[in-house]
Amino acid sequence: MSSALPNFLPFTRPTIDEETIAAVGDVLRSGWITSGPKALEFEDALSALFGGRPVRAFNSGTITLEIALQLAGVGPGDEVITTPLSWVSTANVVLHLGARPVFVDTDPHTRNIDLERIEAAITPRTKAIIPVDLAGLPVDRDRLYAIARRHQLRVVEDAAQSLGASWNGRPIGSTGDFVSFSFHANKNLTTCEGGALVLPDDISPALCERLRLQGVQRLDGGEIEVEVAGHKGNLTDVAAAVGLGQLKHLDAFTARRRALARRYFERLDPTLGLGLPPADFVNSNWHMFQVLLPLDRMRMSRADFIAHLRERNIGAGVHYPAMHLFALYRGLGYREGNFPIAERISRSTLTLPLFPAMQDADVDAVCANIADLLRNAAQ
Repeated sequence: MSSALPNFLPFTRPTIDEETIAAVGDVLRSGWITSGPKALEFEDALSALFGGRPVRAFNSGTITLEIALQLAGVGPGDEVITTPLSWVSTANVVLHLGARPVFVDTDPHTRNIDLERIEAAITPRTKAIIPVDLAGLPVDRDRLYAIARRHQLRVVEDAAQSLGASWNGRPIGSTGDFVSFSFHANKNLTTCEGGALVLPDDISPALCERLRLQGVQRLDGGEIEVEVAGHKGNLTDVAAAVGLGQLKHLDAFTARRRALARRYFERLDPTLGLGLPPADFVNSNWHMFQVLLPLDRMRMSRADFIAHLRERNIGAGVHYPAMHLFALYRGLGYREGNFPIAERISRSTLTLPLFPAMQDADVDAVCANIADLLRNAAQ
């Protein structure tokens, strides 16, 4: 039996405690609200999480990707391999550097980039690979880096969604080449807006810092020099205070997300034709719980299905449209049919509510309403 929820349940909502709110107030009262001691403290805390690797914090998870590509030497005429299933920033940053994003279709099971197809896409112009951990499920790092080593390619891990996830028992970010995280409001850890970049051993943190702040290099005597055209990407102390408060709860957030995901698997009716995500409760941080609607068995569109959920006070998302079908990338020659698996997943994906403050009863209500709608929509 299903019924509308008494209050609207969004597909995500940040969990911020009173201690963190008070810490933000302390920063505001301190008189130092831009990048300062809190940002440095946040970087140190993230570095500790990643086994002591160098970490620099930024004001978005998009600028981290672009600067990582710059540090990897990507420029005009180069190619960068990535997946069409991601937020569009993953490919936009490649264009910003004058390079070309080369899409590879997705694995139908993991919905991440299909590692079996990467090598066929490599050309003499290929400089790097950007794998994306969709919904917090890590790409197989062993196979990925074996490919990169064989072809001497840099890897910029788009781990925007996988903070708190792991591979072979080690946190994402503690190994690998460049690792980029996002702390947007919908992420498992938020700074409202923000990001971080984990640097490999062969990259100078000082160069990263210069690219983060207009290329400025501070000299003795207070003089400055600028040798590279940098960005405006520094994280404020206000945002860092939020991040430090969030870090204290990261393990608990991840555990709760995994528990909620397990409940979805227990409560969703397997006879209704939904495509469920991989049931990974070891590596994934369950940033999102995404199902695939059985559109071929339904008398309504996905948009109508989402509208009916909203009428019942349930929010849902569509993460993500296959980006090669956006006008920008059609202009580069991509067409419908180029990546049929990604296109099929993109058309039918439905992101269900999942965030730490949800109650078990919320999951039960979502599942009951989805079952009711699917039965009513059956052809």
